[in-house]
Amino acid sequence: MRERVRELRKSLNLTLEKFGSKLGVGKNAISRIETGKSNLTEQMFKSICREFNVNPEWLRNGTGDMFLELDEDGIIAGWVGKVLKDKPKSFRKNVISVMSTWTEEDWDWIERQANAIIAESKKGHD
Repeated sequence: MRERVRELRKSLNLTLEKFGSKLGVGKNAISRIETGKSNLTEQMFKSICREFNVNPEWLRNGTGDMFLELDEDGIIAGWVGKVLKDKPKSFRKNVISVMSTWTEEDWDWIERQANAIIAESKKGHD
C-alpha cells in the first residue's frame, strides 16, 4: 500500500506537506508511510479514501481504478463535506448557512433571477 499512497499523492500533484495537511497529519507521517517506516492505519486508510475519493480496493490490493466514480449527488456531498471542515466564519460556510434558511419561495425567486441573468447573458452573445 505504501507504493500506492505515493502514486496517489503524485497523481494528485501534492507535496508530502499538502497531502498530509488534507488528512490532518504532518509531512513526516506521510513520508514514514511511503517509505514503509510506518504502517498505514485503518483510520488513515479510511481518511485517504474519503478525502481523495480513492477506491478502497485499489488502495488495499491494487485492483480496479484509483478513484471512485461519483454521481452528481456524491460530488455535491463531497464538496459540502469539505466546506463543513472550513473555519467557522469562512465565506463558503456562511453562504451555505444562509442557504439552509431559505424557504421554497426563496429558492423559486433565486431560480427566476438566475434564469433571467442567463437569458440576458445569452442575448449579449448572439
